[in-house]
Amino acid sequence: MVDDALDRAFAALSDPVRRAMVARLSRGPATVNELAEPFDITLQAVSKHISVLESAGLVWRTREAQRRPVHLDAAALERLTSWIDRYRLEAERQYRRLDALLAAPPAPSPEQSKRIKEKES
Repeated sequence: MVDDALDRAFAALSDPVRRAMVARLSRGPATVNELAEPFDITLQAVSKHISVLESAGLVWRTREAQRRPVHLDAAALERLTSWIDRYRLEAERQYRRLDALLAAPPAPSPEQSKRIKEKES
């Protein structure tokens, strides 16, 4: 169930128009007309994009008299961010281990160890 929700959300966000709509909605609710303003597409196309975002659980609509504003679901974005962070943090841990390994002085070769022992004797 969780994977299906992630798949739908990332698929919805794969489109630049929908990402721009999410960015706009991050500033507050907007109507279909307001969301359509920056794009050279039909209102029908905008409504279709909103439906995809709605199906992905990223936005929801309310009714205020004649207006039907679209709202961003911040909790849904937080779930996506948490999923990404889990893998980002693991990758960072691996890079820190690699950095530490590369920063450590190299271990002496067996031949160098032999010479060191001879000097100490």
